Amino acid sequence: MEYLVTMTTHVPAGTSETTVKEVQAREAARSRELAEQGYLLRLWRPPLKPGEWRTLGLFAADDVGQLQEVLASMPLHVWRNDEVTPLSPHPNDPAQPRR
Repeated sequence: MEYLVTMTTHVPAGTSETTVKEVQAREAARSRELAEQGYLLRLWRPPLKPGEWRTLGLFAADDVGQLQEVLASMPLHVWRNDEVTPLSPHPNDPAQPRR
């Protein structure tokens, strides 16, 4: 099943720039691993306001429990709120094989 996840990150006040950069680097590495494993399909950056930190992600998982494990494995999860939208196939989806 696929899930659209809106990931909104709020770095706590007083967090050092060094810590932020280290967590971002670990997040990038983990994202590459999740993509290789077939869990992370796409990432988008929507229009942002100054100081806003938000990402849209398309994930694949067997169920919500597995998705939650995947999301919890991402280093930015400690600072992030995730809004999960389960997606189901649309009969007119052009990416679906014709019957």
